[in-house]
Amino acid sequence: MAAQFGRRLRRGATSTAVVAVAVAALAASQAPAATSQDAAGGDPAAAGTDTDPGGGGATGNSPYHTDLPPLTTPDKPGTSVDLPATGTTEAGIPATVLDAYKKAEREVGRTDAACRLPWQLLAAIGKVESGQARGGKVDADGTTFSPILGPVLDGRGFALIKDTDGGAYDGDATHDRAVGPMQFIPSTWEVWGQDGNGDGRKDPNNIYDAALAAGRYLCAGGRDLAVAADLDRAVLSYNRSQEYLRTVRSWFDFYNRGTHEVPDGTGVLPSGTGAGSSPSSTPTPTPTPSPSGSTGTKPKPKPKPKPTPTPTPSKPGGGTSPSPEPSKPTEPTTPPTTPEPPRTLGSIENAGTPALTATAGEAFAGRVAVKARDTLGAPLAEAKITFTLTGGTDARFAGGTSTVTVPTGADGVATAPVLTAGEKTGAFTVTAVAGTPRPRTLTFAAQVTARQADALTRTGDEALTAAPGAAFAPVEVRATYKGEGLAGTAVTATMVTGGATPAENDEGPYFKGADGEVLRTLTGLRTGDDGVLELPAVHADDTEGTYTLRLTTDSGVTLTVELTVTAPPAA
Repeated sequence: MAAQFGRRLRRGATSTAVVAVAVAALAASQAPAATSQDAAGGDPAAAGTDTDPGGGGATGNSPYHTDLPPLTTPDKPGTSVDLPATGTTEAGIPATVLDAYKKAEREVGRTDAACRLPWQLLAAIGKVESGQARGGKVDADGTTFSPILGPVLDGRGFALIKDTDGGAYDGDATHDRAVGPMQFIPSTWEVWGQDGNGDGRKDPNNIYDAALAAGRYLCAGGRDLAVAADLDRAVLSYNRSQEYLRTVRSWFDFYNRGTHEVPDGTGVLPSGTGAGSSPSSTPTPTPTPSPSGSTGTKPKPKPKPKPTPTPTPSKPGGGTSPSPEPSKPTEPTTPPTTPEPPRTLGSIENAGTPALTATAGEAFAGRVAVKARDTLGAPLAEAKITFTLTGGTDARFAGGTSTVTVPTGADGVATAPVLTAGEKTGAFTVTAVAGTPRPRTLTFAAQVTARQADALTRTGDEALTAAPGAAFAPVEVRATYKGEGLAGTAVTATMVTGGATPAENDEGPYFKGADGEVLRTLTGLRTGDDGVLELPAVHADDTEGTYTLRLTTDSGVTLTVELTVTAPPAA
């Protein structure tokens, strides 16, 4: 590992010129256009770069692979995947690694769709950071066969980051090292680590976990990665280097033009292997040669001049390399820190809102509830949710308003005030909106129904008896809802037979139609303003006996009335 990192870092002194030539060549072959930082003269501040406050990015600005894509890019035939395996070998991505990138894209899209994370960006970063997990040397679960560790960040040729994890991730209890196929430093992984493969662990050496963590990190701060400036800021937050941005951009464009799946373990390794081995990569000082003519006896030591601090090299292309015997660097005044997870809105979801149905004039039994989550999928407190009623009814929230804003609690849930139906029946919607400038919206359907009779009773209790051929005394009923008379209740009156399955009776009492015809069923009857209905006259035929009149409301409430036809006693 030491020799491998040394090889790549020795290339650093000339890599700027090499990359510049290669990028120019790529530009001639439709490689990525100039980034927003290029347009700003290479000044991140001028381009609006919002990198992490600690200045170290997700990787602690550890070294990366500087190889650029071939000048001949893949030929994209309509999709960016499943090209023939006979294409350029550099376009091949190991199967499990490719699956991890796509799965991360889907998961981030589910919880933070506004970010529009492309899996090709994860592939570009994975290529630059670890050569796609050392060419796809991972097991069936996506874990690398051996840890992928960057150099010891002890300030000798690299940044100085003292241990933050007790060696739990990188095996070094003195200094930190970038870990895994996406090269997270331990302190960053502790905050951003994810369980991408659902095994209950957050392992930086698992490509599924690392890819999802990288996706969340890139989307932080409400970025929209379909916007070039936001994508540039995201990449620079991962590693603060203009050359790193150009290299990642080159691979991003390359993978967008086409790629294909290759078997695990057969991916192309970069020529400078960089973060591809697990042994310690601390640069080994070259031994000081013995004085000329030495006979093997130890020469008298000479006083050493006070060493001049060697500047810490920048990321590859920065133009400086570690000396064979590095001197102690000047420690930064403020050590790099890990950015705190952004508490920005990622999504909103239904938090158990029941069916919204109520009778006119009454309160809805359930209340609208919405849960807000941040870009990491965790509940987000203090998010403002605005609930708005739209539609033709006069339903209102408590207080008579049609719009109300409620902040979410510690569990991320905001519950709208009690909703009360008005007298206008029909459908309406409750819309929950949160977030700017890209609002998240949920819509709930609601319904106000008319009052329906829950009881039907006679207004009198006298027996109804008539002689053959005579008429019965008037029959009067009252429809009520919760004890109050209900106007406009539809009632159907039918003379029915007895038994378990009553049917319309063809004998006994009857109603008269407009032309005097015999009717034993009447429809279209309605109660008055007080809920009372007086039936049309009921007539007895010549057959004596006891008969049943059934009255049914449109809500299904039924009342039966007994009618008796009998001859009067003799004088």
